Amino acid sequence: MSASSSHMLDSDPPLRSGPRRVLANLVHLLGGKAAAGVLSLIYLVIATRTLGAHGYGILILISSYAVMMGSILAFSGFHGVVRYGAIALADGDHAGFARIVRFMALLELGCGALAIILAAVLVPFVGPRLGWSPDVTDIARIYSFAVLATVRATPQGVVQIAGRFDWLGIHQTVSPTIRLLGALIVWLTGAGLSGFVLAWLVAAVVEWASMWFLGWKAWTMIAGGQPLTGPWRGVIRDHEKFGGFIVLTNFDITLRELAPNLVPLTVGWMLGPTATGVLALAQRATSLLQQPAAMLSNASYAVLADQVAKRHWALFRHTVLRSAAIAGALAVLFVMLMLLFGNQILVLLGGHSFAGGTALVVLVALGRSAALVSTPLAAGLTALGKPQRSMSVALLTNLILYPLLPALLWLIGLNGAGWHGMIQYGVALTLLAWFFVRDTDGEATGFVRTTSGQTD
Repeated sequence: MSASSSHMLDSDPPLRSGPRRVLANLVHLLGGKAAAGVLSLIYLVIATRTLGAHGYGILILISSYAVMMGSILAFSGFHGVVRYGAIALADGDHAGFARIVRFMALLELGCGALAIILAAVLVPFVGPRLGWSPDVTDIARIYSFAVLATVRATPQGVVQIAGRFDWLGIHQTVSPTIRLLGALIVWLTGAGLSGFVLAWLVAAVVEWASMWFLGWKAWTMIAGGQPLTGPWRGVIRDHEKFGGFIVLTNFDITLRELAPNLVPLTVGWMLGPTATGVLALAQRATSLLQQPAAMLSNASYAVLADQVAKRHWALFRHTVLRSAAIAGALAVLFVMLMLLFGNQILVLLGGHSFAGGTALVVLVALGRSAALVSTPLAAGLTALGKPQRSMSVALLTNLILYPLLPALLWLIGLNGAGWHGMIQYGVALTLLAWFFVRDTDGEATGFVRTTSGQTD
């Protein structure tokens, strides 16, 4: 393995290098996201102004349904590949690394195929309750192939181990670029809702295929000449706690991704596609917080897993808390911006059919601020080998607190979705912070290794 191909196996870093490595990775991701954000803004304006709140709501419901089915049934190989793959490479075990990746890839692809089939089968039963016409229902059945966009965690893990966050930054522009090109074609040809659905489907498939291509390129850099095909059995048997770890982390990811897609479906079920369209635009207006949360998790996890593997507990805790503090400062500024200009942003993006959503935008922004701050804490707990902490919090906030959503929608209307999200993420942040402080205190007491490699 070349020195440039992996940042996971470097010599022990100084105390401040942990946050710097996270920020360096984040910069690569933000570069791609900045370009993707511009592209997304253009196709968003085209879609909302062409379809209006009602049509845009239907597009969001179709997309959310496919993503939700993928989130529930697909199996993410990301955390298993990064955590155990990094350990295998640190030990010089390229064959073991290859078995881990092959096993996770087969598991993820198999579950993804099942998700596509079930999504297509269930469309006729779900569509009428979401306000879909027979023609829209037929389109939604074809769109089930967009589940593929959720089946790419294993190659993403390989790319991260290779340290190619610049590739991940570039990859973030793939889907927005395809969507923008498709939106322009739909706008020029007048293809309407069906044209937008087709464009979104093509973007999802290309996003999936391109990530697997990047995963293959990263494989050639770090796999030590191991072939793509080969032995994959025995991974769970050979690695202690591997099976439980990947099940817990996958369940955690499922719970975290379930709520964002279950919310618009619930709103559509109770209030109709128009309300869904307004909520979706409010969420998109605050996506400047949502996307950094996901990117911060991606940028920090590989670094944190490396620090835990080397038992740098002080550095590990410093990295997580510093990342959370930076996230909090950015979140405060963004919420103030939404408070001042939230309604104007909605009208500017979607037109006057989206007016009057200032309160909703601010509530959504507050919830996402809490989510952004909690992201490094959740990544730290997972890197610590305790994904059950994060999973328990996700179980509480996404499932146990879910009944609050329909109740709030019934009591106060669409703003209830904003209040629900703020309660969810606020509770999650509080619990994750408590777990992290308690667990890192325990680890530091049981085993402390300084940055120079000495053991106390």
